[in-house]
Amino acid sequence: MYKPLPSSLIIAPSTIDGLGLLATEKIPTHTDLGISHVKDNRFENGYIRTPLGGFINHTEEPNCEIVKEKDFLKIKTIKDINAGEELTLYYDLYSIKRDKRPPS
Repeated sequence: MYKPLPSSLIIAPSTIDGLGLLATEKIPTHTDLGISHVKDNRFENGYIRTPLGGFINHTEEPNCEIVKEKDFLKIKTIKDINAGEELTLYYDLYSIKRDKRPPS
């Protein structure tokens, strides 16, 4: 049976922004939480997000990282995460193109 999230996670209000992923139990360092994005060039940025990828918030001090595996992006913990703690990533999906012309 398909489960959109590991049993150790819920989608809940975030202190960072909107909704986020919160741990329901302690999750050890180096835990593979599953697939967050699937490569598909028909979608913006070339990936389609799973619920795992759609609800994880950005921070400058993350407790998870993205690991590329073939046509998938997976989320792996880089620290122990306690029950009630929000899972976070450092990510940058958008590039700002600066206009190099002088102002008129």
